[in-house]
Amino acid sequence: MRGLLVTATDTEVGKTVVAAALTAALVADGHEPRAYKPAVTGLDEPVDGVLADHELLARVTGDDPALVSPQRFGPAVSPHLGAQLAGTVLDPGALVAGARAQAARSPRDLVVVEGVGGLLVPLTPTWLVRDLAVELALPVVVAARPALGTINHTLLTLAAARDAGLDVRAVILTPWPAQPSTIEASNRETLEALAGCEVAVLPRLAAFDDATLAAAGAALSPARWIGAGAAAA
Repeated sequence: MRGLLVTATDTEVGKTVVAAALTAALVADGHEPRAYKPAVTGLDEPVDGVLADHELLARVTGDDPALVSPQRFGPAVSPHLGAQLAGTVLDPGALVAGARAQAARSPRDLVVVEGVGGLLVPLTPTWLVRDLAVELALPVVVAARPALGTINHTLLTLAAARDAGLDVRAVILTPWPAQPSTIEASNRETLEALAGCEVAVLPRLAAFDDATLAAAGAALSPARWIGAGAAAA
């Protein structure tokens, strides 16, 4: 299995747009990736004209949304609570196997995994998104806001990732404005000095069609971040 895992410093940071842009760029470049999100929540609160996370990733890859995210819950809550409210508990082994199954459906054994919220979000009461990332051992890309507070949130996320032995390839600040403010520009410069990895930016997109996503993702050259994950036990 090869690929990337996209996480974020928090929820509603732009992680899905980053994951979709990276995936669309890989598709446009002929890499034929699949996408995987271990669980999606908040389906009871749709936004008009906006695809749910797994639906956007499925459209970009030409896949079935149910394969991109087999675990889907209505309330906008953490996955462990979404499962509890639905009368079930997510199975870590099944979530890991789901990512590997999606990779196996790619001719190049390539998958882009999008996490749920941040790294320390619980998928079960005792098993975190970070635990999934460790099991998969894919290189990590972190989506982060450019605004006030992002230095602390981003460095904490990087510390949590590295404490678990994860290989962080880049931080992507998004949505990056056409004319960054003084604090936004300073945040980028500070993270470039402190993050210990590449700091890139993804601008605010006017649309989320495949061509726009692919063009934005291509500017990041995601193929250079792809790495090998752990082999199945």
